[in-house]
Amino acid sequence: MPLNIENTKQALAIPPIFRLAFRPFFLLGVLFSVIAIGWWVNYWLNLGIIDSGNWVPYGGAIWWHGHEMLFGFGVAIVTGFLLTAVKTWTGVPGLSGKLLASLVLIWLAGRVLIAFGNGIYPWIIAVVDVSFLILSSLAMAYPVVKVKQWRNLIFIPILLLLASLNGLSHWSIQSENFLLASQSLHATIMAFVLIITILGGRVIPFFTANGTSTARLPNILFLEVIAIFSILLLVAVALFGFQQIDKNILLGISAVAIISNGWRFLRWGIQHTFSTPLLWSLHISFIFIPVGFFLFVLFSLGYVNSVSIILHSFTIGTIGGMILAMISRVTLGHTGRPLKEPKIMKVAFGLILFSAFVRVVIPIWFPIFFNQSIAIAGIFWIVSFSLYLYFYASMLLTTRSDGRPG
Repeated sequence: MPLNIENTKQALAIPPIFRLAFRPFFLLGVLFSVIAIGWWVNYWLNLGIIDSGNWVPYGGAIWWHGHEMLFGFGVAIVTGFLLTAVKTWTGVPGLSGKLLASLVLIWLAGRVLIAFGNGIYPWIIAVVDVSFLILSSLAMAYPVVKVKQWRNLIFIPILLLLASLNGLSHWSIQSENFLLASQSLHATIMAFVLIITILGGRVIPFFTANGTSTARLPNILFLEVIAIFSILLLVAVALFGFQQIDKNILLGISAVAIISNGWRFLRWGIQHTFSTPLLWSLHISFIFIPVGFFLFVLFSLGYVNSVSIILHSFTIGTIGGMILAMISRVTLGHTGRPLKEPKIMKVAFGLILFSAFVRVVIPIWFPIFFNQSIAIAGIFWIVSFSLYLYFYASMLLTTRSDGRPG
């Protein structure tokens, strides 16, 4: 029997959920985010739907929310995307089967231990949680190094940076250095923005040109370097502390980030996308990057006083919006379906972006409604990602529509 036929048979013998990394990580990551945000809304409104008083997660509720939305939800989606995309980039078969199931189990163990592991040695929780990103970076590195595709090696140090920030966050909690714990999460948000800036520069103009049959403008090298380097600097600024650093430094770096990323964005062809939800959702999500940096300019000048409010422009608008748009597209493409989303997903894309608007604007203009803004934004998040689960979960759990492996 020819080798490729034998390999295909072996691939098809794997349960669909473990055939490629996007399947379990998109499904479980989104489901986890819906549950976590549901609890968060209940916590802030004290609704009594969940008895928050009887459950105190490792690190406390505030740290748990920030950490788990980044290292629980965000990291799951990023890992699922990268370990799937690297197969396309390198031609090397992606992580699947028992190895993929083992990686998923480690991610799940991290979520369970952080939520319910208060009686366990804290270093065990930290080791299990941090090991997920280290193992993911190794899984990402193998195919890249095997074919010597050095261009994509950039994602390995980024994953290791996330692992280091996660370890620092755990260490800070265990040392009761709560300021550093907060700053490590802020730096992680900027690291996610860095990932989206790099990937966005690749995929958004490419998808737009292909989806609208328009010309793609070539990247301007110095603009790409400045845009990425300015955000890398902001990772360092966040770790040092947005409140602690000289405001003129933050103002200067943020201004450079606005101009460079805004300039890149304007060359990607948003004007061609308004009839294609899978495209305009990507573009508008990216807009929240320069919006967030503009808010940092206002913060530096004394017109905005809350770093947390500003960061939610990135966490909901950029990270949440981009994730919803990307996983909707990737799930369709990698399950052999046409790139046409269910019609009601337009509502989901709109709600997640409006969620960011509510979470950022209401606390600035109407601080008396701070708790309510969290609840409204959270409900919009839950509805948006629940719609994804409703329409896409079956695609993730079943074989490709064309019968091919993957």
